[in-house]
Amino acid sequence: MRLLVFFDLPVITNREKREYRRFRTFLLNEGYDMLQFSVYSRICNGHEAADKHLARLKRNLPPQGSIRAMIVTEKQYAKMQLLLGEPTPKEKKLTSTQLTLF
Repeated sequence: MRLLVFFDLPVITNREKREYRRFRTFLLNEGYDMLQFSVYSRICNGHEAADKHLARLKRNLPPQGSIRAMIVTEKQYAKMQLLLGEPTPKEKKLTSTQLTLF
């Protein structure tokens, strides 16, 4: 399973910028990979793990902005189409067949 996080956070004042950096650092420290700016994903081993990470995410939300989360299966995630641009280096390294080994 994958937990996808989409967010738009204000970055006008110094405090908002600090909150943005804190949230982004939290995502990276929790094992999320950046797919695009403001779109991060994390591999989860089943619904329980996804729910656990979703709860941790809710406890670390910034005070303002718009944040959405979506849980998708690995099969659904693999059907995502890249319409323009190149896959990130992390996407090139980890394939869905490698994921089944874990």
